[in-house]
Amino acid sequence: MIEHQTDIATADGACSTFIVHPDRGGPFPVILFLMDAPAIREELRDMARRFATSGYYVMLPNLYYREGVMEIGAIEYEADSPWRKKMADLMATLSIPMVLSDVDAMLGFADTDDAANARSVGTIGYCMSGRFAVCASGSRPDRVKATASIYGVRLVTDEETSPHLVAKRSPAEFYFACAERDHWAPQEMVDQLKRDLAGAHGEVEQYPGTDHGFGFPERRAYHKRGAEQHWQRVLALFGRNLK
Repeated sequence: MIEHQTDIATADGACSTFIVHPDRGGPFPVILFLMDAPAIREELRDMARRFATSGYYVMLPNLYYREGVMEIGAIEYEADSPWRKKMADLMATLSIPMVLSDVDAMLGFADTDDAANARSVGTIGYCMSGRFAVCASGSRPDRVKATASIYGVRLVTDEETSPHLVAKRSPAEFYFACAERDHWAPQEMVDQLKRDLAGAHGEVEQYPGTDHGFGFPERRAYHKRGAEQHWQRVLALFGRNLK
């Protein structure tokens, strides 16, 4: 495997990005792996490595680069902790157009790397980035062939640019994985996803017995069976569409 940390020029500065891919057999389809709200950490880099072992060129950008922040430390679960306030403040700095601009920068960089096939792209976002991953499929339909949101939030809004409507219009195959218990993504949202996307090119799946964050091995909510199921679903999605 080959991995490195690279500063990628964007419209707003330089985005530090972790890149990992196999050391032979390329060029490889690109996976844009968009982080959750607790920021970049080794747990995410390990997940990027797992994607790469399946034959992908994986890019994990630090979406908080505009704030000069890379890591914010170990996750704290107390609702009133300074750590959680910092996370919430950082999350509030991001918007869909900002992240889509970053996606363009990532793809522009991948175009220059012989190890990457940036014409065949999958996007995946966890938590806050589920909506970003989905909306990337609408902004770059010529490149993004598959997109996955894993316990994504704010997926249904009243706007025409609502992520769930983007998924319905996009030619990319989508996959929404939702937890059974998730106050960030309530049952009403999951039910509307299922109603509005019925018959569209993809799947909305709710994982029994899980809570928000179930796919992260170092989180209190980790659910091994659900986590492994999400890996199987997502890798199958990318395999069908990117290879």
